[in-house]
Amino acid sequence: MDGFRDGTPIGLGYFVVGFSLGIVAKYVGLSPLQGFVISFLNNASAGEYAAFTVIGSDAPYIEIALLTFIANARYVLMSTVLSQKFSPDTPFYHRIFVGFDVTDEIFGISIARGGRWLNPFYNYGAMLTALPGWSLGTACGIVAWYFFSEAAVSALSVALYGMFLAVIIPPARKDKIIGGAVVISFLLSFLAEKFFPEISAGNRTIVLTILIAGAAAILFPVKTDYEKSRS
Repeated sequence: MDGFRDGTPIGLGYFVVGFSLGIVAKYVGLSPLQGFVISFLNNASAGEYAAFTVIGSDAPYIEIALLTFIANARYVLMSTVLSQKFSPDTPFYHRIFVGFDVTDEIFGISIARGGRWLNPFYNYGAMLTALPGWSLGTACGIVAWYFFSEAAVSALSVALYGMFLAVIIPPARKDKIIGGAVVISFLLSFLAEKFFPEISAGNRTIVLTILIAGAAAILFPVKTDYEKSRS
């Protein structure tokens, strides 16, 4: 129920943002059912945008797969970090099912959740709204293509930035180190886009995540329970 509660705003935001993705899907000739299935199996905005783009150019399957893999590569890092939040005796199948829907927002609320260990059913609760919201949003966006202008539907994607802010602001206010890392990530991401536009957004995210998180871990290591008890 906690996951369902925290995931409801994400699911509603996904539904709205999915409209703009549905517009792209309609341009490449996908039906509402096809858009729904693709979004349900690949809940990632950047990856789907990239996939829809190459689908529209009649690219071979291998090219679609590779481009989707590159665009979504940052989720490998997120899954690695998230796996450390689970108890060592968590069954493997729980890790597989949770890993199926590791999105930026679900990752954010999972990492921000208090407690020593993360219950996989918290993620399942969040997925109950996130997955249908994203999939239905894409399908409805394809249908809405017939009734609204492209500019009007695409403007709904602004909701995505609101969700990001809602995820990062609470922990940043509680911890100055996290707040500083967030500000630095904004700055470096902006500079990387300006000076290295040939590098994909997914690869830039991976490099910056490793650099910023690595520097923060070295400069401001998190104390273990044992170290806290001795300090």
